[in-house]
Amino acid sequence: MTDALAKVGSWAFILGVIIAVIAGLVDLGSNSATVTGLLIALGMIVGFLNVTGKETTAFLLASVSLVLVSKMGGEIMGDVPTIGPYINGVFGAILTFVVPATIIVALKAIYALAADE
Repeated sequence: MTDALAKVGSWAFILGVIIAVIAGLVDLGSNSATVTGLLIALGMIVGFLNVTGKETTAFLLASVSLVLVSKMGGEIMGDVPTIGPYINGVFGAILTFVVPATIIVALKAIYALAADE
């Protein structure tokens, strides 16, 4: 991968995390199709550009852990008075960003396994 594509992938990750946190805090993630679409697109870019073959297993382990903890943690912490809805919103927006990247990397891993024969 070229250095320029690696930088695009890195910036997509940083931008995705920042947008997810802000969108979750101001409740844009659930109400804005534009923000949701942007998070999904950035997640796909991260999945395609940021994860190399050697990093696949570690990425999938970390991202699946993050998805599970965000989903369950958001549901549990969403009930905390005052800050619960914000935590739930941030976790939901992070899921919107991370799930597409996880799907892309998992599909790439399955393809690599099938192509090795």
